[in-house]
Amino acid sequence: MQQPAPSPAAAEERAQIRRLRLASFVEATTLLVLVFVAVPLKHLFDYPLAVRLMGPVHGAAFVAYAWSLVTTVSGGGWSRGEIARLGLAAFIPFGGFLNAGLLRRKRAALAAPTGARA
Repeated sequence: MQQPAPSPAAAEERAQIRRLRLASFVEATTLLVLVFVAVPLKHLFDYPLAVRLMGPVHGAAFVAYAWSLVTTVSGGGWSRGEIARLGLAAFIPFGGFLNAGLLRRKRAALAAPTGARA
């Protein structure tokens, strides 16, 4: 028996989660480069250009992540704990990478037939 296709709303929410996951990866990567490459270059080797370049790049990535987070969770279906975890992860090196599992599970749950969701 063929499973019914997910609703258009579920498909859009899955796309939102995919965008949030990408934004999380980009934000986490730029934070790591800023903290572990640019800042040491500035303070250990007196090379402030790295921070002047990476600072705004990370700032833009952070704003894009925050916007993606707000637009994704505003659709509902997210617990306060999940929202807090997603928000706090942006401030912790490697935090954005730790959200991949949560976002993958949320996306998979939306792909499941309506009767199979927990």
